[in-house]
Amino acid sequence: MRKQERAAIVAEELERGIPDPEVPLKHYDAFTLLVAVVLSARCTDARVNMVTPALFAAAPTPQALAAMKPQEVRSLIATCGLADSKAEHLVELSRILCEQHAGRVPSTFEELESLPGVGHKTASVVMNQAFGFPAFPVDTHIFRLARRWRLSDGTTVEHVERDLKKLFARERWGKLHLQMVLWGRTRCPARGCHPLCPICARVRANTFEEKSSNRNNALIG
Repeated sequence: MRKQERAAIVAEELERGIPDPEVPLKHYDAFTLLVAVVLSARCTDARVNMVTPALFAAAPTPQALAAMKPQEVRSLIATCGLADSKAEHLVELSRILCEQHAGRVPSTFEELESLPGVGHKTASVVMNQAFGFPAFPVDTHIFRLARRWRLSDGTTVEHVERDLKKLFARERWGKLHLQMVLWGRTRCPARGCHPLCPICARVRANTFEEKSSNRNNALIG
């Protein structure tokens, strides 16, 4: 089975199993989404959603967050991993938004990735979910599933992202990102696939048939 055929199986089963994926991080505009995604590094979305209500109440805008001290921010996000550095990054990026972007979140990869604490994955999430730009952010779930489903043999996030973008239509990237993340959390976790996961079952079955066919062809040859 070729990668494109496996990709078709994946897209079909994801659409059947999670037809309307919701953005897991709670937010109400581009700025609060950016803050939530920065906080999600090495931290679960559930934990982020627990701390952001208090943070957004104290600092709902870049101007308000830029006026806070890192120690004040840290006290509100203390249960998130890397709280010290995240607090500093959030205050600094808010200052930059105010001084260089008129208090608005920029809508280009280059500008977003120049902000403190914002890497390519964070920028991709914001570009897609806040501005509707086609992007395929690759997190640990997607990286694992892409390799498990033999959609990519990449050993880096960048490699896997390139492979996935080649396999799926551009207009589906954002939705597939959400579907794969939710599937990886609930049906195909790192410790092992659920026995009833239809994607793994179909990929394994077709892989077995492919190997059997190759062996038979070799014997005939």
